Amino acid sequence: MTFRKGYVPSGFGQLHYVECGAGEPVLMLHQTPRSWTEYLDVLPLVGAAHRAIAMDTLGFGASAKPDDPHSIERFADAAQALVDALGLERFHLVGHHTGGVIAVELAARLQSRVASLLLSATPFIDEDKRRTAGERKPVDHVDPKPDGSHLLELWNRRRGFYADGEEAALTRFMVDALSVLDRVEEGHVAVRQYAMDQRLPYVTARTLAVCAPGDHYSLPALEKFADALGCETRVLSGGHVPLPEQLPGEFAKVVLAWAASA
Repeated sequence: MTFRKGYVPSGFGQLHYVECGAGEPVLMLHQTPRSWTEYLDVLPLVGAAHRAIAMDTLGFGASAKPDDPHSIERFADAAQALVDALGLERFHLVGHHTGGVIAVELAARLQSRVASLLLSATPFIDEDKRRTAGERKPVDHVDPKPDGSHLLELWNRRRGFYADGEEAALTRFMVDALSVLDRVEEGHVAVRQYAMDQRLPYVTARTLAVCAPGDHYSLPALEKFADALGCETRVLSGGHVPLPEQLPGEFAKVVLAWAASA
């Protein structure tokens, strides 16, 4: 299936997206510090039945990179600008990790315009998480070294999430992370500062929260989302933090089934 790449203008600068297929739109939001390529193999599968769209979050990928501080609210501002520019009156919304946090804010704002919401490995941010945010170690930050050893350090930071044979996906992570290396940690910081628990009551879309069994960072959040939203939850058959790249077929089937049941 042929990908169509494009840009839309916004108050932040141009926002990049990739799409394929036709029909009811499905917008997919990626984790930090990735780009649309996190959904490289998912897009054509979802695009078989929908207009499948994956955007580059503001500040990442090929989207504009303004100097202002990142926040979930600003990420959502940009996502909303893209939704409006593409004329998506009603759409299904999918977010993975940081993308899921952005999806919560977008769904809280747009409410009935979001036909269904799928939160994949999305962290649950409450007062305790915000209070202890300063105690968390950096996730992807590395200090550049003259001998380039920081490249291996960054690779090894994420290597444990990928199985042998998944080096192409890890290489895509490296490309995305290196393109924002001076600000690579800011997306994670934005997540920890977000008042998610205060915004969840405004989410009206039918919601499904899923996670990979190996993603111990986000797996405990499933029960919290179920309690807060009364939503369904599901643990997929395998995978880790880069779930959409590791199990694109299963991930796409879940997206398609959830959209169809909305």
